[in-house]
Amino acid sequence: MTREPDFRLDGFEADDAHSEFAKNMMWPGYLSLLAEYHTPPEGAHSFMVVRDRLMDWGEPGDPALVAVEITRDLDTRTFTIDSENHGTIAFAQNWLIQRGCPPEQITHVGDDVMKPADDLTLWLDQQIRDSGARYEVINSYTSHHEPCETWTLTRDSAGGQAPIRVFLESWDHKTGTYTMREGAFADVGVAQTWLDERSGPLPEPPRYSNGAAVRARIALARSAGVSATPQIGIDAPRTTAAGPVQRPVQGRLL
Repeated sequence: MTREPDFRLDGFEADDAHSEFAKNMMWPGYLSLLAEYHTPPEGAHSFMVVRDRLMDWGEPGDPALVAVEITRDLDTRTFTIDSENHGTIAFAQNWLIQRGCPPEQITHVGDDVMKPADDLTLWLDQQIRDSGARYEVINSYTSHHEPCETWTLTRDSAGGQAPIRVFLESWDHKTGTYTMREGAFADVGVAQTWLDERSGPLPEPPRYSNGAAVRARIALARSAGVSATPQIGIDAPRTTAAGPVQRPVQGRLL
């Protein structure tokens, strides 16, 4: 089973009001730890990805994964906390990697969470994790009811004529797996219309037309031993998600 996170704050005081509030909002009994890394030897920095089950009672569609960065001053025994909500663990890991977490440390996850269903999913997860600041998150929506999925609407700085990218994850609870697919759009309005109506297949990015190149990238990711990436459809929420969120949840405290 997934376990509660240990934020390792005993004996430390918050350095500011923001961090004090964040600590008070951390209720480990409602959090499931998916990935973590603490810098050796004394843990001046901690990086975690957790699932916040309290989000099940929040606004419909709000992302339930939280990337958490904790910085401790070992001399003054104070700490600061920063966090951000995400729809997929790959984007949460990317956020932490950009803040100094070693990629190979935060990609290790437990065996009791959903796994990628195919090589394309594995490759897209790695692409997101390693993308740095390439993708600007515009919006996201998470549903634990049919269709069981989460999508992240982004602006791709390397997207050329189709800069708006949709990363759509679908979960299969029977097999314990999920698939990730990427769609490319000319503008946000067209992408949002597709998400609302699903009137046709998800438009593939132009580079997918070069099947050999994509297969080569997938093979490279597989040969690198990329860790299987979990998704959040483990604990079914008690409320029904309905209607798209109008903006992403950025910088939300736990």
